[in-house]
Amino acid sequence: MRKWRERILVGASWVAAFGVLAVVGVLVVFLVARSAHILGPQLLFGDVPWTRAVFAGARVFDGIWPAVVGTLTLVALSAGIAIPLGLAAGIHVSEYAGPRFKASVTLVVDVLAGIPSIVMGLFGFSMILLLRRTVAQEAKTGLLLAAVCIALLVLPYMIRATQSALAGLPMSIRLLGPSLGMSQTQTLRRVLVPAASRGILSGAILSVGRAAEDTAVIMLTGAVATAGGRGPQDLLGKFEALPFKIFVIAAEHNTAAELDQGFGAALVLLTLTATLFIGAYLLQRSLERRWNN
Repeated sequence: MRKWRERILVGASWVAAFGVLAVVGVLVVFLVARSAHILGPQLLFGDVPWTRAVFAGARVFDGIWPAVVGTLTLVALSAGIAIPLGLAAGIHVSEYAGPRFKASVTLVVDVLAGIPSIVMGLFGFSMILLLRRTVAQEAKTGLLLAAVCIALLVLPYMIRATQSALAGLPMSIRLLGPSLGMSQTQTLRRVLVPAASRGILSGAILSVGRAAEDTAVIMLTGAVATAGGRGPQDLLGKFEALPFKIFVIAAEHNTAAELDQGFGAALVLLTLTATLFIGAYLLQRSLERRWNN
């Protein structure tokens, strides 16, 4: 009876895995079918030569290149904020915090992880209103505010991934450092963190993916339908991003050609996210090989 239960569970797992792959495959095929006729440099750059858009900063009004640049910039900023803070917080909670403080921080992190993205966007917008009424009347939404709010949204994933990866290490690995005469800091840096690197970097990958696809936060903190045909010019300025671009096209398109551009933008966003995941995975493998050697 137990063997039959195991076989059923294994079979259900395979069906679920292939089901997910099938859904993703159908989605990709649908996006390609709807946007195949516009895929190419024209989708990104419109009538502007790609060399001028990429290297000379030429304005692109009928392509999605500014949104691509804005998305990459937003992901880089938010990941640069969330990953170091999440790593440091996860290490402190796992290795240094007392039981009461650890329980309190864990509760706060779980609550923060459950906050809807629209609420985080409203929080960022409210901060701008508060600054305008108090110390900085010229405060406005922009790229930096959006990056900070996205970082707060993905920060719990990084903290819990780091905490869980370190907490799951066996005692034999934890005793390796002290047995070699290492201090607690040396053990953490040379033994524990490298041993938990797979789980930590998995949290970083999830954080990057979430930062790339969120729409509700950026639509309230600085994203616009068009930012003058260019990518972000400064940290405090407005910016375009692919998720918001897709949302605007889907809601306000007037022709089938505009809607097809939205499908093309969705395919580009999916490709961009997959590229970020693959890049993060290759970085993870590279760091693992270096630490293991």
